[in-house]
Amino acid sequence: MARPSPLGRDEFALFRSLQTRWADNDMYGHMNNVVHYALFDTAINGWLIEQEFLDPMTSDIVGLVVETGCSYFAEMGFPDRVTAGIRIGHIGNSSVRYEIALFRNDEETAAAQGHFVHVYVEKDSRKPAVLPKLMRLALEDYLR
Repeated sequence: MARPSPLGRDEFALFRSLQTRWADNDMYGHMNNVVHYALFDTAINGWLIEQEFLDPMTSDIVGLVVETGCSYFAEMGFPDRVTAGIRIGHIGNSSVRYEIALFRNDEETAAAQGHFVHVYVEKDSRKPAVLPKLMRLALEDYLR
């Protein structure tokens, strides 16, 4: 499998600002790789909450992560500002592939990029749920 090239900001239309934390740096002096996944999760779920497609306490459906991946191109660490670019790679009946790039400070190319696949399920039964129509329409705006 060929290593991907870092994407540019121009590949995305949806952005979320994030701040690194003191605890994000590891003993090597840069942001630990697991923090990248937490930033992906924060960016996606923050947008879903703002759009009122998700309320972690009351929503009837929730997205469960079934696949993830990340490629790293440049170091990041506290006190860097991070901008997450989000686009949609695929929309299924009950699943969404979110593609995310993390941009360090004002840099134009991604320091890291990856994906999350959420399968949306009924909160109580954990059975797959059809994506709500308004959510699907909003996601389609960011489909690449």
